[in-house]
Amino acid sequence: MLGDPADRPLTILQLTHQGGPAGSTQSILSLSQQLARGGHRVLVGCRSDVLLARLARDAGLAVVPLDFTRLGALAQSLAAVLTQQRVDVVNSHATRDRRALTWLRWRRALPQAFVVTRRTMPLTSPLELAAVGLTADRTIAVSAAVAHALRRRLHPGARLRVVPNGIALARVDAPLPAAELAAARAALGDTQGRPVVAVVSRRKDQDVLLRALPQIERPVVLALVGIEPDGGLRALARAAPARHAVVFVPRSDRPLAFYHLAAVAALPSRIEGLSQGLLEAMALGLPTVASDAGGNRELISPGATGVLVPPLDAGAWARALESLLEDGAFSRRIAGAGRELVRRDFTLERTAARTEAVYRAALERRRLLAGDPSC
Repeated sequence: MLGDPADRPLTILQLTHQGGPAGSTQSILSLSQQLARGGHRVLVGCRSDVLLARLARDAGLAVVPLDFTRLGALAQSLAAVLTQQRVDVVNSHATRDRRALTWLRWRRALPQAFVVTRRTMPLTSPLELAAVGLTADRTIAVSAAVAHALRRRLHPGARLRVVPNGIALARVDAPLPAAELAAARAALGDTQGRPVVAVVSRRKDQDVLLRALPQIERPVVLALVGIEPDGGLRALARAAPARHAVVFVPRSDRPLAFYHLAAVAALPSRIEGLSQGLLEAMALGLPTVASDAGGNRELISPGATGVLVPPLDAGAWARALESLLEDGAFSRRIAGAGRELVRRDFTLERTAARTEAVYRAALERRRLLAGDPSC
């Protein structure tokens, strides 16, 4: 690494112990593809049986299968991979992998640049946040809200950078296969002409939308895509007025079809960093309503690019949805403005360029610490 040209192609290991059907998986995949298109060698380290591994292979990316069960064994495997693959930068996206990398750095077994990406509002203890933050060469927060929350929980600010998630517009704009659209229609069942309110997300605060249904007069189909309902959610669904329908759709690796069938996209989440699902819905020109929390505020200007509501206020959710369903001119206006915002300011190309700049800054820090006279 010492003395390398500042613009040379990098070997990058994107690392996560998660990788299931979630917005973070699509974000990691899209970023990896864009970096590879930019000439970098990108490896994806994850469990061999998760969605990310399959999607990465399908995209022509090299997958490094890893066992994340035991921290010590994971650290040893990572050390071997980093050396054998001549990795320049390792980018950790989840808790277990950043702990393993931190342990390696403390043991002086991680000379490579170490970058952490924080994708949700932090729940990590301040002690661990400070320890990892002082160990990683750079930490990427996907929104200013995440960065602010990290600093409030004692994460050191000097190495913290904000790089908002971006969206692969080519993927969003690609013609939707007829089979996917048909499968989504079948999952929704007979809507009887009712507008579909789509929530495409793993488990967040979907219960607040179910509690809002009795206060919504217009019949709707509430499609909760990406979750397996527990007893509480099923009970709330059964208690919904008969004029509404509630549909639970298991996790899907192709959720965009549901947005094509929806009238409104909703995101009831208090922990969102910068939602991939919200970016997709807005890019497709759907009116959106989301919790007034986390990074949602950086995508939605109330009444301009969407609607924000107090996170757990079922009455406020009901009023917001009613306004979007009843006022077509308002819905079209905010949908158009949201679409323009995302397509202008939240492109994947911009995200990849900013991420690469963070990687090179992390490499520069390693060179300085190594005493490279060419720096």
